[in-house]
Amino acid sequence: MTNKAQIVIGITGTLGAGKGTIVDYLVREKAFLHYSVRSFLIEIIEANGQAVNRDSMTLTANALRAEHSPSYITDQLYLRAAKSGKNCVIESIRTPGEIKSLRSKGQFYLWAVDADPKVRYERIKLRQSETDAVSFETFRSNEAREMHSDDPNKQNLQACIEQADEVFENNGDIEKLYQQVEKALKNIRE
Repeated sequence: MTNKAQIVIGITGTLGAGKGTIVDYLVREKAFLHYSVRSFLIEIIEANGQAVNRDSMTLTANALRAEHSPSYITDQLYLRAAKSGKNCVIESIRTPGEIKSLRSKGQFYLWAVDADPKVRYERIKLRQSETDAVSFETFRSNEAREMHSDDPNKQNLQACIEQADEVFENNGDIEKLYQQVEKALKNIRE
């Protein structure tokens, strides 16, 4: 359990919408600690000698959830966050089970971010991570695979976005996104 003063924010959203931008702002401007599902999965994938790509990340995440629980990955990150005693952000909430588990633990808030698909695709091309070197068609296909599922161990971004306490639209400039973050932080503190 978190202490009463500690805030834990989970970030969900569509591919390339700005999850990392929000996290960077919270870390840089508000001294939040960052816990990343992506980094957690990359550690496991690399330890197994596999290539890091969207498919290996999805398969690894789904296997961990099926073996342990739908909230296993974020529960592991939450344990690290709670030990710190500091405000934290957990990036890349992907299943309703993760949200349910995190909400049961203490002062947890879920934020979602979305943007137009073409805007998001241009962003992922610019960031050039190991999972982003794909065509627009593959980008849309990857996202469609992660948007809905009846399997509690698989990604269901749409259900996560629907459960968010705050939803940010990020089609414009970065300052507008930061203003939305500031407003959401104010809502938490009130």
